[in-house]
Amino acid sequence: MNAALEAVAAAGIKHEVVRHGPAGSLEEAARNQGVEVRDVVKTLVVRRAAGDYVFVLVPGGRVISWPKLRALLGVNRLSMPDAATAKEATGYERGTITPFGASTAWDVIGDERIRGRTISLGAGERGVALRLDADEAVSALGGTFADVSDRDH
Repeated sequence: MNAALEAVAAAGIKHEVVRHGPAGSLEEAARNQGVEVRDVVKTLVVRRAAGDYVFVLVPGGRVISWPKLRALLGVNRLSMPDAATAKEATGYERGTITPFGASTAWDVIGDERIRGRTISLGAGERGVALRLDADEAVSALGGTFADVSDRDH
């Protein structure tokens, strides 16, 4: 059991571990898991300041709205770290990142479109996902919901 699976179990959140195998796209990942694209939620690591990050949970088919996120966080500049920096900040490789069991408990912002839904979230290793209630997950992580995404063009 990896750190993500241990953390979600320790939080007492009802969840299902889905071993879906490799996927080359968001659509393939959704198909492999038997869910809608919007239910596959990406955990994105955003750099707020030097050594300060935030996890942003974005549903499939959507991207971060930088103006909305900057306004919410009250900052003028945000960026996405490179893969090595993201791994250093979270303990997870890009494509497996999840707030659960991360090496640092950064703030969590869930896009409001996942509220009230069952979502599929990264589980800390390739080809594995956590299916759980978004509201329970964000609450257990001490996170908040906000409108922080736009449609992916």
